[in-house]
Amino acid sequence: MKRIFPYVVLISSLTLAASAAYYSVFGISKLFSAQAFAVAIMAGSLEVAKLITATYLHRYWEKLNILFKTYLTSAVIILMFITSLGIYGFLTAAYQTTANELFVMDRQIAVIEMKKERFQNQLTGYIAEKNQLASSISELTKGLSNNKIQYRDKITNQIITTTSSSTRRVLASQLNDMKKERNTVSIKIEKLTDSITSYDLNILDIESTSTVTNEIGPLKYVSELLDRPMNQVVNWFILIFIFVFDPLAVVLLIAANKAFDITSIKTKENIYGESVEVKSDLMFEDAIASPISDTNDFLDQEAENRMNIIGQNGNDGLHYENNDDIPPPPQGPTGQSIT
Repeated sequence: MKRIFPYVVLISSLTLAASAAYYSVFGISKLFSAQAFAVAIMAGSLEVAKLITATYLHRYWEKLNILFKTYLTSAVIILMFITSLGIYGFLTAAYQTTANELFVMDRQIAVIEMKKERFQNQLTGYIAEKNQLASSISELTKGLSNNKIQYRDKITNQIITTTSSSTRRVLASQLNDMKKERNTVSIKIEKLTDSITSYDLNILDIESTSTVTNEIGPLKYVSELLDRPMNQVVNWFILIFIFVFDPLAVVLLIAANKAFDITSIKTKENIYGESVEVKSDLMFEDAIASPISDTNDFLDQEAENRMNIIGQNGNDGLHYENNDDIPPPPQGPTGQSIT
């Protein structure tokens, strides 16, 4: 599993980098649509160079001078910014189609709301008129049921008391007219109420059948929660998205290189049972390629190391009595011993 995991990290980083490169190249080519193909080749080359440069910096950081480190690091950061800019262009272009559909839907709803508001104002006036007629009818009916007639004058708005029979007939006729007028107003109120309800249903139908509402539903709730325009909320979301996308791809690529370095280290147990790193035996390599005099130095060093081990173990070196325990001298390129 330890050897498989670096490949998983590498595949993940390359997949993320390829996605970022595609969106970036597409977005940048949209900005320069006159030469879209040429711009796509240029942007794609820069994307590949960015990944190679990041890997190169990781592997040879200690061996590079300050000028190389500064330039290559700056180049990677700038290329990451360019990639993020391309992704921003791609996402904003994709949102623009949705934004246009949302604008059309909002305009349709605004027109309906305008008509609804006009009818609502008329309804409010008719309701007030109906209430006034109901009050006058109530007063006339109460007055006619007694010997004395009390009614409210329409001009002065004062309550007038009378006992004249002619006045009673006139007021009775007015009462009938008011009832007819009240019925007429009630019909108008009912029609206006139906019209307003119809407009509400139209708005609900537009919002429920539009695909835009389903696409931006969560962002719309965030917009209402923060009391910010939809375009501003979408812009925040895109900025958060691009600040994670390409930088994560580069960091994962460096992490994959680091994982490969760790898994490539070989270890073994020493005489104390500790796990130590196994390094390439450069002494044997040097002995093969060096003159005979260097071989004698090597053998002396081996003898000294063997005596140190004997002293640490506290024995008399009995386990070195057999010649088989003594490692053979290094051999030359032809297979002959160098002694």
